[in-house]
Amino acid sequence: MKVDYSKYADGLVPAIVQDERTGRILMLGFMNEEAVNKTKASGKVTFYSRSKKRLWTKGEESGNFLDLKNILADCDNDTLLIKAIPRGPVCHTGADTCFSEKNQSIDFVYLLEEVIEGRRQNPAEGSYVSGLFKKGINAIAQKVGEEAVELVIEAKDNDENRFLNEAADLLFHYMILLKAKNCNLKDVVTVLEKRHSA
Repeated sequence: MKVDYSKYADGLVPAIVQDERTGRILMLGFMNEEAVNKTKASGKVTFYSRSKKRLWTKGEESGNFLDLKNILADCDNDTLLIKAIPRGPVCHTGADTCFSEKNQSIDFVYLLEEVIEGRRQNPAEGSYVSGLFKKGINAIAQKVGEEAVELVIEAKDNDENRFLNEAADLLFHYMILLKAKNCNLKDVVTVLEKRHSA
């Protein structure tokens, strides 16, 4: 990777930081060649602070480091895309990102997970999900078991539509079970990532 630091009078190139897992943009910083080299060597994203006039490793005070996964230069070699895994909130305000967004995937399943959590926190009259939470963990776990059996039965046939509907039912109830156990999909993905890297 060849970066053209000379395009800017101060030798600092913009560095956009993106969560490698969720795809969310976390923050914007500036890097000189020394910051890039330190980032590569340490595995922790390091910027050049224009206010402090020195290198600054994100998280050096808060402990909310950005673990480096990859650095890419744009087509003009004058802007960087840093792919990283955050170890906590990125913004100094305590927000997930410096753009006040939640750091979660924009995939529909994560949106659905938010809806499920909303039904748990604020039960709605007539809501199937709220009613299931009210019945308790045993009823939720039993429902997951029932849906798993129904999926297995459909897997033995050749009706793709019915199979996919049963798969959706199982996933939906599994997500409810995760929330009932105060867990979420990201927790499960983290376990899978650890297994994969091992």
